[in-house]
Amino acid sequence: MARHGNGRGWYGKVVGAALGVTLLATGASMWTAQADAVHRAPKANAAASRGGDVKPVAETIAHASDQGARGVNITIDDGPDPTWTPQVLDLLRESGVKATFCMTGTQARTYPDLVKKVVAAGHRLCDHSVSHDTGMDKKSEAYQSREILDAERMIIEASGGVRPMYYRAPGGAFTPFSRKLAASHGMRPLGWNVDTKDFERPGTDVIVATAERELSGGPTLLFHDAGGDRSQTVEALRRLLPWLKGQGYSFGFPVR
Repeated sequence: MARHGNGRGWYGKVVGAALGVTLLATGASMWTAQADAVHRAPKANAAASRGGDVKPVAETIAHASDQGARGVNITIDDGPDPTWTPQVLDLLRESGVKATFCMTGTQARTYPDLVKKVVAAGHRLCDHSVSHDTGMDKKSEAYQSREILDAERMIIEASGGVRPMYYRAPGGAFTPFSRKLAASHGMRPLGWNVDTKDFERPGTDVIVATAERELSGGPTLLFHDAGGDRSQTVEALRRLLPWLKGQGYSFGFPVR
């Protein structure tokens, strides 16, 4: 998400506990199937893979859609949240839309059942750091590594073994080191083209208008399902998803 100076106190309350997370055993078996695989029968989506089998991906920040020029990527940041994530999932299901959920490690660890519901519905997971520190690009490489890799492990554990396929730096606070580290763990750095500003709660009409106006600049749209009252986001998605379909767009995932 874009950098925001306010409304981040709820993250700070859990940072201390999150940074002390115990590392998972590196030899543990993990699933790698996601997205188009997770909605198939359980046997089909349970392709086991050990940590050492992860394939590195490109270090460049992804913006494009795997659906091509008329594709759009719906990305949802900061959750999961017990109030808003279920509502977003219901809307996506009703519209037949798949999205990418950029989760913080603390939220994933707190609400593992929601993480599993996101995966079961066929959506993709994205590592959004442990504590959503938008200034982490100014911190040491050791700090960046903890934020990224601890969140990765927390998300994997909460999901039941499904790996995040992307890494989105809080506030876009990428560094060459963080991009390389994420990519080496199979997580494509993920940017955005359209910041709907929904985090600031400007009103549903403004969120919708921003998305419609700025979509010509690129296919990846940024929304939020946590961090406060997200009722405006839910209503904006309720209006935008059918509008996008009516404009001839198809819904995809960010390229990897």
